[in-house]
Amino acid sequence: MDIEKFEEDISTLLKRISTNEDIRVKYELEKVSNRLVKLYRRNLVKINHSVMELLCAKHLILKGYYVEVEHQLSDTLVCDLFGVRGEGKLIIEIETGYTPPEHALDPLTYNRARIVSKIARYSTFSDKFGLGTLPTNILQIPEFFQKPPSYREDNEILEIKALCDKYYKKPPVSFDEIKNARLHAIYIIDVDEALVREIDPEAYIDEVLKIPFVKKEFLG
Repeated sequence: MDIEKFEEDISTLLKRISTNEDIRVKYELEKVSNRLVKLYRRNLVKINHSVMELLCAKHLILKGYYVEVEHQLSDTLVCDLFGVRGEGKLIIEIETGYTPPEHALDPLTYNRARIVSKIARYSTFSDKFGLGTLPTNILQIPEFFQKPPSYREDNEILEIKALCDKYYKKPPVSFDEIKNARLHAIYIIDVDEALVREIDPEAYIDEVLKIPFVKKEFLG
């Protein structure tokens, strides 16, 4: 671990995104950055993931949310960003696009399962659930999640579950988690420009399908 480098990068980004903000925003951003540094000292976070969390946290803070990073949801589940505004709860999971070496031969299938499992597992804990990613990464979001839960067929749910079961067994993703899962927003995180753009999943999928080499089947 290079603690000095991590702290320097977080400090540089914090200064960039907080200089012209009011006292409340600065205070909330400092809380987030301090927690990320503490977690890094325990080897629980990485810098590329952390800068995306910090940028996304600012986006939420400006919208009136109180934000916590790496928030414990259950004995086995920790979410990347947990925001509260009034009585509403928001969860965002960050996707860098990284594929572990053990999945070098099945990166598309593995990443599709990871996205699906996150939507299923995390959305049950919030009123609004979103995925955050880089402009350079393409999220594989099945059209299944555009349907209201009451319109989802059992065979579709079982197909999604079979995909999840290939990679997630302890614990497995349940039938009901998949049936009731909801995806409300995609957050495009431009680290270079320190900007975050929020779009709805349908618009995101439409934009992805405009890329010449992306086929509909790619999204699962």
